Order: sequence, then C-alpha cells, then structure tokens
Amino acid sequence: MPGVFFEELKVGQKFDHPIRRTITETDNVWFTAITHNPALLHLDEEYCRTQTEFGQRIVNSAFTLGLMVGISVNDTTHGTAVANLGWDEVRFPKPLFHGDTLRVESEVLELRESKSRPNAGIVVFMHRGFNQKGDLVAHCKRSALQLRKPAAQA
Repeated sequence: MPGVFFEELKVGQKFDHPIRRTITETDNVWFTAITHNPALLHLDEEYCRTQTEFGQRIVNSAFTLGLMVGISVNDTTHGTAVANLGWDEVRFPKPLFHGDTLRVESEVLELRESKSRPNAGIVVFMHRGFNQKGDLVAHCKRSALQLRKPAAQA
C-alpha cells in the first residue's frame, strides 16, 4: 500500500513494515566512504577486533537511521508527504553489525493541523529498528508534513 493521507492516520496507529534488510559489508563501507567518515569503527576490522568492545566493525549510525526511516516510507508517507520536517530523539541503544537484518515498526505519536498549509497536516512518527534477535538498535521521532485527501476523495 502506498503512503496514507493525514486523515487516515490515528494517534496510536502502528505499522509493522514488511520490508526487511540485511546489512552487508559493502553497504557500510560504501556509505561511510561516500560521507567522508574516517571512523575506524566502520572501516578497520583489525582495530575493531583488538581495540573495541565490539570485536568487529559496527554499521554507521547515519546509515542505520536512513535505512530505518526509508523502510517506513512506503507504508506511511510515500506519495502523500509534502516534506520531512525533522528527526528528534535519535538513539542507537545497540550496534548493528555486517550480516544483521533490520526490521522496522512505526507508531503515530501526534497529529496536528498545519497553520501554513490547509491541504496538509503534521504527523509525528516514532520509528523503531530491531535486529534479527529482536534487540532495539535504533529509534527516532520523525515529523512529516502530510497531505490531506484531495476534496474529490474526502
């Protein structure tokens, strides 16, 4: 199902997104390289194996955030969003590693009228990302400017 209109959302509504994504070494190294991030935590296996508590490279958190929100789009805002307004309270309680699979759940936390756009409303989502073991690895609040149904459809 493509995204939903503002009127179709309800506070407390939950989405268990069907898309899952296994993160590869290529994903992590490529994303880290194209964003010019020199962190050894993402690039240097020997350093991570011998000098960190993780014992292996960890997935770049910006990639994790982008993937988590991206997975949510089709069910929530695809074709019905005017704009992403911001991310708040972004947290990464546990790391992701190469080979981990990310699944995402979203919940509508807040709905409010837009003061500047009568054809849209503001929705606040809580996105939560889990690894294949069910561990919470990321969460954030995302505010989006969401279209209302066109008058002919209302």
